[in-house]
Amino acid sequence: MCDKTGFLHLLVPRSRFQLLQGADSLTTYTFNTGVAKHLFCNTCGIKSFYIPRSHPDGYSVNARCLDPETIERLEIEPFDGRNWEANIDALRAATPEAAG
Repeated sequence: MCDKTGFLHLLVPRSRFQLLQGADSLTTYTFNTGVAKHLFCNTCGIKSFYIPRSHPDGYSVNARCLDPETIERLEIEPFDGRNWEANIDALRAATPEAAG
């Protein structure tokens, strides 16, 4: 699904994430295990961030939703999201702070 929506994951520990406004405009959707919390804008339907099943103590922010002038540097590391369960250990090892 990320492939089709263009979601570019930026894993952020819960302690480093702060939503400044717009919480009242979010709708939460869960499915299957209920661990992941997919948050959508009530107005436009975009999913700018969510609580992923792979990192339930953090957030996955769609880097494409960030204002470009607020980003100093961004390195993109390829990840096989279609087979994420088989590859999640490598992702967790690369983001120890986000893994909790």
